Amino acid sequence: MTDHTSRLLDALDAFDDGIYIVNDDYTIEYMNKFMKALFGEGVGKKCHQVLIKSDKPCDWCKYDEIFIQNKNSHSQIYIASVDKSFSLSEHPVNNQDGTRSKLSIYNDITHSVHQEAILKASRESYQRLFTHVGCGVFISSKQGRFLDVNPALLKILGYQDKEEFLAIDLATEVYLRPEDRREYTDIIEKKGKVIDYELKWRKRDGNILHILLTSNVRYDTNGEILGYEGIVVDQTRRKQHENQIKEAHDFLDKIIACSTNAIMVMNMNGGIRLWNQGAENIFGFSSDQVVGTMSIQKIFPKKQIKKIMEMMRDDDFGGRGKLNSYPLTFKRDDNQLIEGNLSASIIYDDQGKELASVAIFVDLKELLTTERQLSEARQHLLQSEKLAAMGRLTSQIAHELNNPLFGIMNTLELMKTEISPQNKRRRLLDMSLSEIERLADMLKKMLSFSKPDQGDRLKIDIHTVIDELMLLYKKRFRENSIKVRFDLSRDPGLILGSKDQLRQVFINLFSNAMYAMPDGGELEISTKIISSKLVITIKDTGIGIKPEHIHKVFHSFFTTKTESVQGVGLGLSVCYGFIKDHGGDIVVQSQEGQWTQFTITLPLADE
Repeated sequence: MTDHTSRLLDALDAFDDGIYIVNDDYTIEYMNKFMKALFGEGVGKKCHQVLIKSDKPCDWCKYDEIFIQNKNSHSQIYIASVDKSFSLSEHPVNNQDGTRSKLSIYNDITHSVHQEAILKASRESYQRLFTHVGCGVFISSKQGRFLDVNPALLKILGYQDKEEFLAIDLATEVYLRPEDRREYTDIIEKKGKVIDYELKWRKRDGNILHILLTSNVRYDTNGEILGYEGIVVDQTRRKQHENQIKEAHDFLDKIIACSTNAIMVMNMNGGIRLWNQGAENIFGFSSDQVVGTMSIQKIFPKKQIKKIMEMMRDDDFGGRGKLNSYPLTFKRDDNQLIEGNLSASIIYDDQGKELASVAIFVDLKELLTTERQLSEARQHLLQSEKLAAMGRLTSQIAHELNNPLFGIMNTLELMKTEISPQNKRRRLLDMSLSEIERLADMLKKMLSFSKPDQGDRLKIDIHTVIDELMLLYKKRFRENSIKVRFDLSRDPGLILGSKDQLRQVFINLFSNAMYAMPDGGELEISTKIISSKLVITIKDTGIGIKPEHIHKVFHSFFTTKTESVQGVGLGLSVCYGFIKDHGGDIVVQSQEGQWTQFTITLPLADE
């Protein structure tokens, strides 16, 4: 590349307009810096692929006009990919090698187009404003006649016929007292305008109307007064608006005051300026104790306050001046533990100066307690799975050893009949037989240990068990976008069973349903009575179970969960054992990718 060419390209890059050259097969040969900044590097690509991300030429393309008719083209276009409007000039270029190209110059006119649209909208808005504005607008002569008025002024003064209204005399038919008109004209001609000038006018029906008048003088080209123009506001409506604003303000105050969450406003030194009832209940200080007298540093630990202010001034925690969510735990003066979540914002003035901060603290003590209970329930279920696994293993070992042990015992007993009691070997035989019996007794105890704990069997309302678990799972279902739908029998009757074991069954089924619906879904829980038995159905709209796995789900150590923390494959086998121990049955149906349904049948308790 020659120095001359390099300088030329540098000059093109310095243009504030976009410049690019395209050959006759739409391939971009050159783009200057402006175009690259907007559309990215596109040399060697099709122009329409770069400009509008399409495999088809642009709608505004003037290919025939440029390449065939050899004409220049000027147009105005809008490119959605960059949300900009351009004045486009395109020129044919005859290259020295006989090929032809197109030189395109893009002038960004987005701002001017926007301004034209604003100006047009402004004119239309002013006309609409004159016609539809709720306050009266007028133009009057110096002599005391209305020259033009809007519909609102006619309505304010009780007129329907505009021609009738324009014919009336202001001083005698509109002003309550003619001298008020003279006083108004003296003031406005002296000052050139009046703002919120209070007057009493008379409506068409004779009723007195209190108005606020904002007006200015109209002059001709020689500076002579032609008349006046202005705005009339019905004071009654204004008072109604003031009352509405006051009501809204009072309503907002009530919302703040009655909120169960703590709402606080502080100046930038930490001085408390607002302290609602929720803050009083949570922190133990009344509004009278803190507003105007106490700093927020007396409520929260100073280190936490400093950290919160640093986070609010950092863009990474919700944007400048905002803190979306911050878990906060501390002790009140009475040593009561407070657990919750804090959201806060800084209030700025028009110049960006920090004025105050507002914070909302949500007490999560009850919610966190529920979550801890749910966690404990999960841990209890996992422990039950481990114990069940150990019990099954123990049972298998005991069964495997029992048969050979009894064979050995029988053999030793036969040998005793062949050896005289006085023989020394008889003593060794008795010792061996005694140890074998002790070992058999140990195996018997191991078998007893391996049996599931039956627990206290009581009459249970299964709806109560489900309701208790719903309290624990409600938040987790909501966080995982899972909707729960119930179809429960009005009278499910009572079953005889272990509440703890049945809780573990439902915990396992609910947990599996959540695992099967990672992107949310619907969980349906239904109960009904069929032939003196309670039928409980739990159906999810999750990923389902593969046909080849459906018959294995109740087997020990079988699991489709890949993460070790999700389980060891004993949950459903334990559930199966518990339901069978209650004299019931549990079956599973599923359609892969669509749904899974567990149906539990339990016998009703005798009345």
